[in-house]
Amino acid sequence: MKEIVLDTETTGLSVRDGHRIVEIGCIEIENLIPTKNNFHCYLNPERKVSESALKVHGYTDEFLADKKKFKDIADDFLKFIEGKKLIIHNAEFDIGHLNNELSLINKENISKENIIDTLEIARNKFPGSGVSLDALCKRYRIDNSKREKHTAIIDCELLSKVYINLIDQKEPVFQFMDKKEKNKFYDNNVDSYSKIILRPTEKELLEHKEFIKNYMKKNFY
Repeated sequence: MKEIVLDTETTGLSVRDGHRIVEIGCIEIENLIPTKNNFHCYLNPERKVSESALKVHGYTDEFLADKKKFKDIADDFLKFIEGKKLIIHNAEFDIGHLNNELSLINKENISKENIIDTLEIARNKFPGSGVSLDALCKRYRIDNSKREKHTAIIDCELLSKVYINLIDQKEPVFQFMDKKEKNKFYDNNVDSYSKIILRPTEKELLEHKEFIKNYMKKNFY
């Protein structure tokens, strides 16, 4: 099953105040493993970035001035997310801004039926506790040291790991050994990467037996 972890950065909080999107980040995951199929872009919002938003993500008006506008990337973005569930932290904010951008160019809005809001999951799972992305990274011991500023693609990377933990799944681990290599290290009846059985050699068994015979008869107490 393919899903999209999605995040946006904006010029400010409210679409009612005319705020627009300045960055979209998407990471595709299949069966909870990243596919390396990502979508990322910076956008010219056609308005100034608010001071409060600038402190959060650091994208200046000068940096955004020569970037594409949302209408230029809308079709590619919609094609990328088509038919996939969207994993978003605080989905009301991101979808509100995305649907505002889509409405401005007369495109159909994104349906809420296709959205999984990790903020809602976290609130239900940890009532009364901090449920920001940083707080959840701390809870699950996920390294968020790269998150000096809010950036959509880094936030997606972190959220993909948080999401796996929120739904009580073990974070996937890639298996690079083939079956022959695996049998060198694992018991033949064990199909788990977490259990390694080290077998003693005949020499080690004999040395152990000799040690028991010569020393363990003594009372050291």
